[in-house]
Amino acid sequence: MVKVQILDIEGKKVREITTKLFEEPIREDLIFKVIETEKIRQPYAPKQYAGMNRSASGKIMHTRHDWKSDRGKGIPRVPRKVMSRRGTQFNWEAAIIPSAKGGRRAHPPRIEARVRKINKKEEKKVLLSALTYTSSVKEIKKKYQTLSNKKIDINLPLIIEDKILKLKTKAFILSIKKILGELSTVAIQKRKIRAGIGKLRGRKYKRNAGALLIIGKEEETKIQGIDVLRTNELQISDLADGGARITMFTEKAIKDLESLA
Repeated sequence: MVKVQILDIEGKKVREITTKLFEEPIREDLIFKVIETEKIRQPYAPKQYAGMNRSASGKIMHTRHDWKSDRGKGIPRVPRKVMSRRGTQFNWEAAIIPSAKGGRRAHPPRIEARVRKINKKEEKKVLLSALTYTSSVKEIKKKYQTLSNKKIDINLPLIIEDKILKLKTKAFILSIKKILGELSTVAIQKRKIRAGIGKLRGRKYKRNAGALLIIGKEEETKIQGIDVLRTNELQISDLADGGARITMFTEKAIKDLESLA
């Protein structure tokens, strides 16, 4: 069992509790393996039915002769959508196949091929390992480059009284700055205008990842400035995608996570 501190909204120690959540050894290999399985998006993958939304049959018939078909007309035997028909004559366009206008891509990267299953025991082990990962100052400094040369005196993990959820955004941000100290420079999300042509393509703004606050599955808050997740929504990629993320917990979140572990 590990002793951890409970902090108030001023960042001062209120009491100590013991928990089994932050004693699992860090296994980066398992953490990154699970993060790969959680990906629901491949950056260069097309939509699932891209090029397939056509009224073409998708079938190529290999009969010797079929009345009112393409046989004997010098027409390629490809999936087609028929625009109009009059008796044996019809106007058509090739569809679906990669060589056709608006057809699917020939060999696109597919997200389905990347999905792997993780068994329950391994998933539980990885969750505990990821929690230990986020409680390491050394690993956090690796993720946030601006912190690499700074001396950080802070006791991790950060567990805060549930009172913090009752604060409004302005008071909450002030409280977070007191609790995090030097870490607050990268913990508060900042939005800026993107450089380049991406501004014209629906992504004008970009923001940094910032810190993560994990709350109990029955708790609610409308805080802005950092990401907030309930324990039942939590994924490994939220904690450790690209390195250890600055993570805070409410008391109720710790109790909920102990029941999962």
